[in-house]
Amino acid sequence: MTLTTTSSPDALPLTPERLASAAAKCVALQQSGREIHFKRPFAALLLGPDSETVLMMSLSLSHVRHAECELARNAADNYSWDYLAKCTMVSTWEPCAMCAGTIYWAHIGRLVYLASEKALQKLTGTGNTENLTLDMPCREVFAAGQTAVEVLGPLTTEGWEQKVVDDAAQYWLKKT
Repeated sequence: MTLTTTSSPDALPLTPERLASAAAKCVALQQSGREIHFKRPFAALLLGPDSETVLMMSLSLSHVRHAECELARNAADNYSWDYLAKCTMVSTWEPCAMCAGTIYWAHIGRLVYLASEKALQKLTGTGNTENLTLDMPCREVFAAGQTAVEVLGPLTTEGWEQKVVDDAAQYWLKKT
């Protein structure tokens, strides 16, 4: 798989090596959030325009303070609109409609998510009040906007989606 397209011509390509490194960091962040901080199994990080430097990281703080929203808001408060267009958010899970909207408004140019919303719903089950998934793909939210957000995911290559699901299952299985 070649991942050289970017939303901003100033951003460096997300090569398979850069993608694997960022994915591994994001899964490790989700795991540490779950094991050390007793947080819900959701994590996101922001890569700079070089597609390597981790600028910020976030965990899910609650059922309404999702990792992606927290990260996008903090990024918008700390970096310029033009700079964020060159950045990449990497998330363990596909952002919900709320998070996708926040990513869009923050003007983050690229999103990579490792596991799909459908896989999350399958894991958490129907009617889970801690995680009521929405059947609204982030691509649909972004398509309704006026600026492009490049989206890559779910990442089934190298088993990334399954790694995220397996780690998160340790949290969700305790909740049922």
